[in-house]
Amino acid sequence: MMNCELCEQDGGEVIVKNQQLRVVLIDDANYPGFCRVIWNAHAKEMTDLAIADRSALMQAVCKVEQAVREVMHPDKINLASLGNMVPHLHWHVIPRYLDDAHFPQPIWAASTRASEQLEQKRARLPQLRDVLQSTFK
Repeated sequence: MMNCELCEQDGGEVIVKNQQLRVVLIDDANYPGFCRVIWNAHAKEMTDLAIADRSALMQAVCKVEQAVREVMHPDKINLASLGNMVPHLHWHVIPRYLDDAHFPQPIWAASTRASEQLEQKRARLPQLRDVLQSTFK
């Protein structure tokens, strides 16, 4: 589709890419380990996909969630598929920590404090890249 940000750009650092989808690591200083699972072909909604494709996408989201949990050790994972700003099918996999700038509010809310221990969390990103790549082999 013309003028679709996720059709025209990767949407982050591509960690995994196959014919159906890509997994990207988002450069968000406050949320190390924040990933998106992006459907490669333009689609707006889950129900635009064939049932087998829906299943493949959700399996990928779950694989990413598991890898983020294993490596980043968050207190919670937020999964979101909004598409209000970018109407291209994608899922956010967001590690949440009790000490993050927005917890327990959504990451898009006003921050309530500075995030703590960010460097320790960022230090795990190379391992997360490796685990994600091996998970999708």
